[in-house]
This record gives sequence, C-alpha cells and structure tokens, in this order.
Amino acid sequence: MNGTNFRMPARRWATVATATALAAGPVALAGVGSAHATVDQGRASAVVLRTGLDVSLLNKTVDVPLAVSLNEVQAPQSAEKTALTAQLDGVNGGQPFSVLGADVATAKATVSATKAEGYTNLAHARLHVPGLPLLSLIEIDAVTSKATCEAGKAPVATSHLPGAVTVLGKRITVTASGPTEVQVPGVGSVSLDLSKTSTTSRTAAATALELKVSVNPLKLNVADVEGTVTLAQATCEAPKAVAVTPPSSQPAPDVKPQGAPAEAGLAETGGSSMTPYIAGGAVLLLATGGGALMMTRRRRS
Repeated sequence: MNGTNFRMPARRWATVATATALAAGPVALAGVGSAHATVDQGRASAVVLRTGLDVSLLNKTVDVPLAVSLNEVQAPQSAEKTALTAQLDGVNGGQPFSVLGADVATAKATVSATKAEGYTNLAHARLHVPGLPLLSLIEIDAVTSKATCEAGKAPVATSHLPGAVTVLGKRITVTASGPTEVQVPGVGSVSLDLSKTSTTSRTAAATALELKVSVNPLKLNVADVEGTVTLAQATCEAPKAVAVTPPSSQPAPDVKPQGAPAEAGLAETGGSSMTPYIAGGAVLLLATGGGALMMTRRRRS
C-alpha cells in the first residue's frame, strides 16, 4: 500500500516535469520583440512683459539696467501666471517703481504628448519707464499672442491687437506693414513693431508688440532710457512623433514530428533552437520508463 502511494506521485511528477521542459522553449521564444515607444517632449513658453533697457541716471554718471519680466513661464511642466504688476527698485529715490500695471495679465505654457502651446493675454495695460512717472510709455486696451505646435502638423503663430494704442500720450493706430514711429519733442521717441510671427517645421513664435525706446525727458533725474520692450510673447516646439518598435517577426522554429529519428533531423537542419528542450524531455521520459520497469521486475520476483 505504501509502495503504491509512493510510485504514483513519482510517475506524475516525471510526466509534469517532461511537459514543462518541452513547453519552456516556445514560451521563451514568445518573449522576444516586445513593443517599445519613446516620446520626445515638446516645449512652450510665454511672457507678458520683458524689458531690456539701460537707464542712465544723473547725466549718465550711474547706469542701471532695467531688466524686468512679468509672468514668464516655460514648459514641459505646464504653468500659468497671472500677476498684474511688475516693479523695479533703485531708480525712484529708493521707492518701488511700477513698470507695468494691467487689469488682465495672463501667461500659459502647456505641453502634452502630442502638443505644445504658449499663450499670453494682456488687457488695459500701462507701461512706464523711470523719469516718466505720470506719462505712460504705452497704453494698450487688449492684446493676445498664441503659438501652437502639434506633432505631425504645421505650427501656428498668431497675435491680435485690436484697436489703437497710446504711445507717449498720442493715440495711434499700429499697422502690420512695418515699424510705426512716434516722436514727442522734449520727451523722446518710440518705434513699434506689431504682430511679429514666425514658424518652422516644428516651432512657432508670436510677439504682439516690440518697442524700441529712446527717451530723454528734460529737467529730470533720468537722463536717458534706451533699449527694447517686448509685450505678449509666446513660443512653442512640437513634440516629435512617437517611434514604435514592432514585435519581432522572426518565424517560429519548425517542430519535427515526434516519431522522426533524431539523427535524421540533425542531418537535415543542423539542429534547431528546440533541440535542447526535446532532448531534455527524452531523457526524462527514458528515466521514468526505466524506473517503472525496474519496479515491475522487483515486484514479480
């Protein structure tokens, strides 16, 4: 009774082990060539205001760079800012000086797997420079810029400035045909470029207004203000298309009939990737059969 209980699990274990050895080959081959995808993220940026001005104080005895940015954001990490004022210290007798004030000032930069986009919106804005605390360099009712770059599509850049603007107290209409010059005797001059856009195969950039400033107010502590001012700028770079590596198309190895002689198969094909598994299974089958035969003979004797 005990002998029977011992022999039956042993035979079953041998059968399972043989089947496992024979099945291991196809399973291992099936794992080759899995899909793989990579994504090159796009980029986007937006800024409401950026200045690059040089302020000369007290008959140019002191030079103060006026480098100010308002609501400047960049992505891959999508971001949004909505500050309404930008201030500068050190040029107004030690008191904070407001460079830009607005009712609406928004900058957004977003990036996804398929699209990058920069966006700016500015409404009821007033820009000042040192030496002109009461007279705005420029006043704007509304302006927007947008740059959209989508994978596999042509980038798009747009800027919109409806209506007129006020420059150094003068109400003017800015056109897209070229720079608009504004001269104010005793104060200075401003050159305005409207709606500058550019695109390439993967990038886009839009600037609503770019000002070249030269201001020299009389009888004030600020002798000279020179440089550039950028309003409502947005840029983007499209993500690259997703590259996918398809599964391997390698054909499955030929499986010979089990009754075929091993020597014939090797002579015809030179061996195959299934040979080790088939050989291992044959050894287990032979060992199992031999053990069963020996146990039968002992029982009969």
